[in-house]
This record gives sequence, structure tokens and C-alpha cells, in this order.
Amino acid sequence: MKILVIGPSWVGDMMMSQSLYRTLKARYPQAIIDVMAPAWCRPLLSRMPEVNEAIPMPLGHGALEIGERRRLGHSLREKRYDRAWVLPNSFKSALIPFFANIPHRTGWRGEMRYGLLNDARVLDKDAWPLMVERYVALAYDKGVMRTAKDLPQPLLWPQLQVSEGEKSLMCSDFSLSSERPLIGFCPGAEFGPAKRWPHYHYAELAKQLINEGYQVVLFGSAKDHEAGNEILAALNNEQQAWCRNLAGGNPAGTGRHPDSRL
Repeated sequence: MKILVIGPSWVGDMMMSQSLYRTLKARYPQAIIDVMAPAWCRPLLSRMPEVNEAIPMPLGHGALEIGERRRLGHSLREKRYDRAWVLPNSFKSALIPFFANIPHRTGWRGEMRYGLLNDARVLDKDAWPLMVERYVALAYDKGVMRTAKDLPQPLLWPQLQVSEGEKSLMCSDFSLSSERPLIGFCPGAEFGPAKRWPHYHYAELAKQLINEGYQVVLFGSAKDHEAGNEILAALNNEQQAWCRNLAGGNPAGTGRHPDSRL
């Protein structure tokens, strides 16, 4: 079975979407899964062993451009996908699988996508409170999983595949210690402070983890750097030695961005 997934446009949602890919692979071991997503997702998708190919989405997040979506859909017809999963809820995100003539198109109903999706699910937010559960539910036939409690446990959580060589290079490039296991925080949010966990909660979690023997690294874009500094400022000097703010730059002139290694 050949599968096309229209992936999300946000890094957190893209990470969570791996739970769907892992579940699909567990259910259909011979499935070939391709994911269409923004080009910046390629380093992330390349570390998901379930994904066969990352197909760049050339259109911006807010662009409708029906003509271009029709062209993209037609260009995918030669791949002869059997099924499509559409993870974003927008009308436009369902257009490409429709134009690609993919026979079975699954997703939450979202923005009135009758016809574009022929396996549209109606979302009960109380029954499915977590995004990762909503993604995993789509791996099962309609009506089989009525609430999150029906999902097989434990869920197949995101699990990136990173080589030991990549880990060593990351530590070398960004002056990280190999003495302690590393935990990454992504404290930013696209739409500002109202959409993100308060910095003092991140700081409390960082303190607890550092005291338990971990080191903490803060990832993000340049606009997340200030949020990272707020977290650092809430730590004492000893704790700050085990917390690095790598959001928004290439420390020490490495020429590499830390998020590219994840």
C-alpha cells in the first residue's frame, strides 16, 4: 500500500505526527509512507524511519492557490497512492490528495471538506483532548476508536533515529557535555507568549531535571532567544552551567543550526 500524508506546518505537530506513521507501519508493515510538508521539515522527517520520502510543499502556510495545488496533485498521480491522510484541518490542505485522484482520503472533517475527504471524521474535542491521540485515531477505521481511551496503550510515541556520530558532532559543535543525558526544550510559540507555556514553568522543570543529572538545551528560532534567556535567568549559577540557549543562531561560528540535528 502506498500512502501520502499531508503533514502539519508546525514543528511540534510534525513531531507528534510520527505517532501516526509508527501506528500505520505497525498495522501495515509493507506500507510505503511519503509525507508532503514544508521543506524545513526534511531534516526532521529524515530521522523518522517510517517515512520513505519527504515531498516538499512549495506553497506557504496561508496560500490558497488552487491552480498550483491542482498542478501539484496532478504531478503526484503517477505515484499511484492508494490512501491519503490529511492532518491539517484546512480546506486547502485536502485539495492536493483530491487532485491526485487518491482513492481513499482520510482526515478530521475540519473546514467543511465533504467530497475532498471521503473518509471524514467528526471531531469530539472532549473525546480526543490531545493532538497526538487525534493523529493516531486516524490510523483506524471510522467508528472503531470512539474516544482516546479506546486507543491501544501505550501509544507509539515519536522516536527519532539519530546516529551516535551525529550525537558526538552535535556535542562538539555546540560545546555540550557528553557526561549528562540531554533534554531539549522548545519554549517558543509562533503567535507569541499567549500561546506558550510560561517561562517560569520551563525554568522549574529545567531545575528539576538538572538536579536529577540531566543537561537542558533550549531550541528555537531567533525570536525565541529572549524566551530562552528568561528561562536561564530563573536558574542559579550552578544550574545555568547545565542549560544552554541555542535558539536563533549558530553558536561559536559553527555555521550549523542546532535544530538541524535535533
